[in-house]
Amino acid sequence: MSELANQRLIEDFILHLQRVENLSKNTCQSYHNDLGIFVKYLDNAQQTVTGASPDDIANFLLSRINEGIKHSSNARMQSTIRRFYHYLVKENHLSENPTAQLAHSKPRRTIPKTLTESDVELLLNTPDCTTAIGLRDRTMLEVLYATGLRVSELINIRLYDFDLNAGVLKVMGKGSKERILPLGEHAHDWVLQYLDIRAALLNQKACDTLFLSKRGQTMTRQTFWHAIKRYANQAGIHSELSPHTLRHAFATHLLNHGADLRIVQLLLGHSSISTTQIYTHVATARLKTLHGEHHPRG
Repeated sequence: MSELANQRLIEDFILHLQRVENLSKNTCQSYHNDLGIFVKYLDNAQQTVTGASPDDIANFLLSRINEGIKHSSNARMQSTIRRFYHYLVKENHLSENPTAQLAHSKPRRTIPKTLTESDVELLLNTPDCTTAIGLRDRTMLEVLYATGLRVSELINIRLYDFDLNAGVLKVMGKGSKERILPLGEHAHDWVLQYLDIRAALLNQKACDTLFLSKRGQTMTRQTFWHAIKRYANQAGIHSELSPHTLRHAFATHLLNHGADLRIVQLLLGHSSISTTQIYTHVATARLKTLHGEHHPRG
């Protein structure tokens, strides 16, 4: 099988994920990137996708460990390869699945990095709201912290997704699962202020995305997170930020203030409670710190 044929199998698999399994564009791109790395390894080893043995796949994963690839990344790569070969067998490209006997590599559960409540306040207060861009950014930060949205969900909010009378936001999350989220008074007020100046960013163009770029178009995730990092530096926040930092802060601060784990699960849009449980470790660590600081025998 040629390199071109390998790529065709990958493209067919990605189309299957998009059309049949209804996975998001970003998730499909991650699968595509991982499989591209895998196929390149096979090419260098003069091996093909359909001719690869269990040992070939195991050696590939071992080579990544030797290169210092994170355990979580390697576990995701293994999951991608398993899913790919399951598809190839199902579509009769292969009679046997070479990953069937491969030992499962479960990702290690790591406590997500988050921000303190005072750091969040500093971050929210940093944008210059006398400018249209600053007001837009402040509103985006407020909505993000108030709802725990994923960044991809935030930048794709449409004007009609808001019910400002009810103070709620409709979100289409992973797997096209819809959820309704309360905005809270602060975020609600900032959205109203932003809507008053949105036309200045729209610049006579047609776009129903709520948060607009300088060119009056839908923002990219990269643009928004570059802005957040810039504001964090200006605010003197030296914690390492990731695209999920405010989402983590949202969940952690809710639990610190007594929210039920099931409610946090619904707000975050997690399909499984086990995904949400990682935040209980963050909250427990915070309680231990408070106990040590304030209890006479802490």
